[in-house]
Amino acid sequence: MTKYTRLVSLLFTGVFAGFLTGVMILELSLREFDGIVYTQVRLVELDSLDRLAVVTLFPALIATALLTYRTFRTNTRWLTVAALALLVLLFALTIAVNLPINIDQADWSVQSPPADWSWVRDRWQIAHAVRTTAALLAFGCLAFAAVQPSRSRCGAGLFRSPFDERENGSAIT
Repeated sequence: MTKYTRLVSLLFTGVFAGFLTGVMILELSLREFDGIVYTQVRLVELDSLDRLAVVTLFPALIATALLTYRTFRTNTRWLTVAALALLVLLFALTIAVNLPINIDQADWSVQSPPADWSWVRDRWQIAHAVRTTAALLAFGCLAFAAVQPSRSRCGAGLFRSPFDERENGSAIT
């Protein structure tokens, strides 16, 4: 089961990190434009992209939490704990900063953006850059943990399956 949990965790965290990176690139490309163009593009973003964030972040969080539990007694536990902490951090930042701004921006008028639109944009983009960095680091932690040989910290033979050493020709009998 750990193998499948790791796969789901990696898959959804990777898709989420890639999604955030794509949004970051789009947002940075909008910095050269005025408030009207920025508002129009943000309204298009807000139409559906929040749903993609939800359907990728929640499974990533759940799978990574389960993976953290399942690997807690192994040598890769700190990598999965770090990944989970980063995902929780970016979720909290989303709730505290980005989501309230998204709700506010949904009511903006393309013809007359608010006077402080660039300040709001900058605040959102800074928080988004932190979220993107956290997601990429979480994905990196999970990917690195996936390629590490997993060793139990519970002592000789405890919690080991007869299949653990079969590759080396010394299966437990």
